[in-house]
Amino acid sequence: MERASESTTTLRLLPWTSPESKPCFLATDSEGGYLSRLADRMEAVQLATAADVLACARKVLDDPMSPHTEVRYAGIRLAECLSDALRVAESRGLRLSDDTGSGGAR
Repeated sequence: MERASESTTTLRLLPWTSPESKPCFLATDSEGGYLSRLADRMEAVQLATAADVLACARKVLDDPMSPHTEVRYAGIRLAECLSDALRVAESRGLRLSDDTGSGGAR
């Protein structure tokens, strides 16, 4: 006897926020859709940008003569990148939980 395939819809935390700075989720039953691929590319760009910003910030922070405004700018950019990286980590962690069956999206 054939079993009907079970379709499960999961929520994926996307790597961007709404205009009101609220989290955005994608309801999907597969990882291969257009928005999933777009989110994957966006996560890759965010992580690559974070690596670049970190390299630049280290140069500024390593120089004791760096002007206050450069240090402040570096700190602001680092905070933005950290926020993006934490969202990527949370999203990937939620998807890992879904894969192992031990949790799920909010």
